[in-house]
Amino acid sequence: MSHSPIVDTHLHLWDPAKLRYAWLDGNPVLDQAYLLDRYNEATEGLGVEAMVFLQCEVDPAQYQDEADWVAELAKVDPRIKGMVAWAPLEKGRAVADDLERLARHDILRGIRRIIQFEPDVDFCLRPDFIEGVRTLADFDLSFDICVDQRTMANALKFAAQVPEVPMILDHIGKPRIKAGEIEPWASQMRELAAMPHVVCKISGVATEADHANWTDDQLKRYVEVAIDAFGFDRVMFGGDWPVAVQAIEYRRWVGLLDDILASATDAERQKFWRDNAVRFYRLEPAR
Repeated sequence: MSHSPIVDTHLHLWDPAKLRYAWLDGNPVLDQAYLLDRYNEATEGLGVEAMVFLQCEVDPAQYQDEADWVAELAKVDPRIKGMVAWAPLEKGRAVADDLERLARHDILRGIRRIIQFEPDVDFCLRPDFIEGVRTLADFDLSFDICVDQRTMANALKFAAQVPEVPMILDHIGKPRIKAGEIEPWASQMRELAAMPHVVCKISGVATEADHANWTDDQLKRYVEVAIDAFGFDRVMFGGDWPVAVQAIEYRRWVGLLDDILASATDAERQKFWRDNAVRFYRLEPAR
């Protein structure tokens, strides 16, 4: 199916020879350099006109280095029109100094913290963390929510406390696809979608299934719940490359979504593949 140009709202790039990513240790598929040349090879012919870089859980001491590095990559490939960086939001209002430094890069669009990685399940409800997230509004930044089923209930409480900050749910909330569970995730998705400041990224879905044995129908079931909950005005495409390659090739992911969107209108498909991303991440139109 032909579709509008793609804005990929979830691109990772890393080079373990340059920066330290402890979470890659012991993962032979991912513990290697993934740079623009490999991304271009994976997406050749698909019409990716712009990308948003998402922080890659670099060693926290190097988060400014990661942002500086990505800003340099964006000069090499100006399709990198947005960056979602890491920041120590648990510092509360004091994080403003850190955000000021990050904001030197004009591609900065938001901050992400992977809440599911925090040992404290209540991390996102800590008052200082919530104050730090509220501070994003002063910089016109959004917040990417990355949670799994264990942390989803608290994510609902968290998002409700910061209505002034636009939020993006990454990876459809990481439902337990491998276990075949649909609830309570489906109900929680509808609850989150009732908050008008939250949108949903359709990304990272195959990764939550059995990497070697998932089926199209299995993934479609969860994607359709997410789109139904948020509607076509508040969903957007994410490639989650290269993390997703553990379970699915980029072209296969795009093809699967094309199948799911076969009954959508042209306008709905354009919102999904491009327009919502441009609007929500405030991206300059590609020239």
